[in-house]
Order: sequence, then structure tokens, then C-alpha cells
Amino acid sequence: MAPSGSRNIKRDCRRVLYWIPVLFICLIVAWSYYAYVVQLCIETIENLGEKIVYLVAYHVFFIMFVWAYWQTIFTKPMNPLKEFHLSHLDKELLEREDRGESQQEILRRIAKDLPIYTRTTSGAIRYCERCHLVKPDRCHHCSVCDKCILKMDHHCPWVNNCVGFSNYKFFTLFLAYSLLYCLFVTATDLQYFIKFWTVDGKTHERLKEYWNGLPDTQAKFHIMFLFFASSMFSVSLASLFSYHCWLVCKNRSTLEVFRAPAFRHGTDKNGFSLGVSKNLRQVFGDQKKYWLLPIFSSQGDGCSFPTCLVNADPEQPASPSGHAAINSDEDTHQFPAKPLRESQSRLLSNGQTWTDSEGTEDKDREGTSNPAMTIEKET
Repeated sequence: MAPSGSRNIKRDCRRVLYWIPVLFICLIVAWSYYAYVVQLCIETIENLGEKIVYLVAYHVFFIMFVWAYWQTIFTKPMNPLKEFHLSHLDKELLEREDRGESQQEILRRIAKDLPIYTRTTSGAIRYCERCHLVKPDRCHHCSVCDKCILKMDHHCPWVNNCVGFSNYKFFTLFLAYSLLYCLFVTATDLQYFIKFWTVDGKTHERLKEYWNGLPDTQAKFHIMFLFFASSMFSVSLASLFSYHCWLVCKNRSTLEVFRAPAFRHGTDKNGFSLGVSKNLRQVFGDQKKYWLLPIFSSQGDGCSFPTCLVNADPEQPASPSGHAAINSDEDTHQFPAKPLRESQSRLLSNGQTWTDSEGTEDKDREGTSNPAMTIEKET
């Protein structure tokens, strides 16, 4: 076993390495600011009106991009509330029991007062052995942060942070403003880039005269490389931003795309989708004046989410009996506003709750001897 001092050194080294991608992005942005403002706008562009318009518009995109990026990096991911953590007595009781139905009985007793409607794919209560807590819906344990993150989407190395409930809006705006930033730089730098590369017998002398008229040779390099960098980043950011816009409209996380959430009636990839309008409001909030600002305005507490409990997607099997189909666009789906321990009953149809008084049919199906009823580790 390695001494504690050695482990601390390794942990500190990893923390430093995790900041390298962020440092790389910061250096690229700092260079692009110098290249665009100084080399292009101040040194190269001669028209005063064009220069002012470019500088004003550029700084608007730059400020919003940096603001959203800062918020994404330094907003701490939210962890489950204390209600989801096991008490010292429950932890001891759980450790004394053998893995299997006995542990599930303990977890079901703890979870019956919590707004939890998802299970593992085998039907077990979602429990984190490292954090010693019953996982709220859409919560996952991050192996990098070594914490359970509410509505975890993914761990992003480019921001050195987990993207989850607390900063998903900031991450989406960061993608949006970085894309606008790159597109603006590409569009305004295009004419100078074309003038450099459009060389033929007729324009060679005129082009040579034009470039020789630039203040120094540095401007040539910066203008060319700025166009290449901004256009390449635009392509990658456009695909990534489009993907997350699709996720927001479907009310899914990246993890839920690869593993659909499992409810009592089975897996349902559209289980949390309430329609495009309400899905957008869950991420960006009810007040549209805050939608474009990197200010937290998302709905809820990150521990409980409204769910339609239907299989609306035609690719999914039909909903089983006992779960009435609900139109995802109806106004009946309101975000739970009740206290944490009172909000669970209104989201389940037919009064279904996590209790020990479930029907014998459910007990037979899950079975006291079912080997699948174990505490499963989920990411």
C-alpha cells in the first residue's frame, strides 16, 4: 500500500494535468483577441467605420463567451441533498446484511419517502456505495470528481468540471457564444484571407503590392492562421452545439442517450420529456429575459423531476396497463413545487409508491430470491 504522502503527490499532479485543456483554450482565446483586435482591426483595416463596427460586435461576442465559459468552469456541481444520504445507523445496518434482497429491503424503506422513480436496469434501487446515498433520479457518480452529480450530463475536460444540473445552462450558452464568436471572426476575416490566396497572373502584382502595404509581416501570419483556427473550431462547435440543442429539446442528458432511464414499467428514453416548450424551461427557466445570460435560472432543485411515465416514442414498446398515456404537451405537467418529501405521490399514476405493500404480482416478478436484486454500481 502506497504511503499517504505519495498518494497526495499523485492526486496533486492529476489536478494540475486536468487544467491543461483549460489553459490551452485560454491561450487560444488570448491569441485570437490579439490577432483580431490588434493585427486585423487596428493595424490592417483602414476604414474607420468598418473598424468601429467590427470592434464593437467582436467585444460583445467575446464578453458573452468568456462569461459563459467562466460560469461553466467555476460553478460547482450540485450534490444530492442530505435527505438522500444514509444515516450512520442505516449504513451500519446495510453493511451487516448480505448483498441481495435484504439490502434492497433496507433501501426501499429509505427510498419510499423520497421522490425517486427510476431504478437500475435490473429493477434495484440505485445506490452509490462510495457516497453512501440513494441516488436521486438522473444523478450519477463521476469517477473524476469522485462525487455524485445531480442530473449529470458528462465530465468535460475542456472546462475541468462536471456538466450537470447546476451549470448545464452555462455549458449550453458557452457552446452557443463560442460558436457565434468563431463564426463572426471567420466571416469578417474572410475577405482578407481571400485576398492573400487569390493569386493568378493578373492579380499577382496587385496582391503583392497590397500585402507589402501591410504594417508588418506579422499581420499576414495572424490573419491567415486566425481564419483557419476560427473556421475549424466553428465546424466542431456547430456539431456539438446542435447535439446539445437536441438533448435540451428531448430533455435528455448525454448519459441517458447511451443508457435510457429505467422506470417501474421498464426503460423509457422519453420518460422525462414534457414537450419542447417545457423541456426548454427546465433548463433555461420561466423568464425568457434570462435565457441568453449566463445566470442560473433552471427550474427545480436537481433532485426531483416531473415525468410523463409513458413511452411516447414509436420505436419504444407500448406502455403497459396501469400507466395511462399522457400527452407531453398538456398543461397538467407542472414542475414539483411541493417540499421534497411530499412531491413523490403526484408524479406516479394510480398511487404507485415505493412501499413494502406492493402487490404480490410485483413481488413475484422481482422475487425475494432474484439474484438481480442487488446494489448495482452505476456511473
